[in-house]
Amino acid sequence: MKKYLLGIDRGILYMLIASLSFAVMGGFAKVVSEILPAVEVTFFRNVFGVALIGYAIYRSPLKQTGGKPLLLLFRGVMGFAALLAYFYIIAYIPLGEAVTYNKTSPIFVAIFAFLFLGEKLPGSAVFAVLLGFVGILLIAQPQGGVFDKYDLLGIFSGLGAALAYASIRELRQYYDTRAIVMSFMGVGTVAPLLLMLTTPYVNPPQELDFMFAAFVMPEGILWFYILMMGLSATLSQVLMTKAYEHTKAGIVGTVSYSNIVFALIIGILLGDPIPDIWTFLGILLVITSGLIVALAKK
Repeated sequence: MKKYLLGIDRGILYMLIASLSFAVMGGFAKVVSEILPAVEVTFFRNVFGVALIGYAIYRSPLKQTGGKPLLLLFRGVMGFAALLAYFYIIAYIPLGEAVTYNKTSPIFVAIFAFLFLGEKLPGSAVFAVLLGFVGILLIAQPQGGVFDKYDLLGIFSGLGAALAYASIRELRQYYDTRAIVMSFMGVGTVAPLLLMLTTPYVNPPQELDFMFAAFVMPEGILWFYILMMGLSATLSQVLMTKAYEHTKAGIVGTVSYSNIVFALIIGILLGDPIPDIWTFLGILLVITSGLIVALAKK
């Protein structure tokens, strides 16, 4: 077994472990989200990253030219909003479906890169985008043509992540990678604190209840779940970065879709229902769509 693992391309192995770690993070977050509000879960998810990246910057100061502070802030805000939506929906829908929505981001990235960055959209990418949207419809199964709140937030988690990812293509010309990551995790730490502090003074509509909630002090075993959530999230980020350093982006992007399979299994172990045939087909279409987009970068 050890010999077989050592024979696997290192980038592929890193991404497989990163995908498993991300799914494990989702499992712990799902358990935690049943007790703590999503905005608080988002805070705990990011505070670990802030400490880690902050220490790395302390040890080795940033080397960058800068010049795009508003775009850097935009990346942080969109990444935070997408993560908040993701943590909110996993308390209400199966983990596999929530992760699938989040993994629609490559579909939206292809669209945004075409619209805003002038990148070409080949025929295969157009087909992939259409396939992905059909998959979303099969997963959501809107009643009377209307998406419910959780499906809309799920779609936004993929769309928001795509906006954050697309902005990185521009930001990396001006900023150290650690600064870009810190913009996301920094906003994802400060914004939840501000939202929780203002909660007693606002009366948000039901559509925005995921953004406002009072702080709930974790107790007992919950602290362990929070710790494991933060550690698995950090591990997945580190391993994903290593994967892209060792292997072509198209190959690594393809392997990253194993995340959905891991999330489906973990979700079922946590009590999620087995997907019906239409939901399962929708998940397969989203995976296929993402694979086509990823392989186009090979």
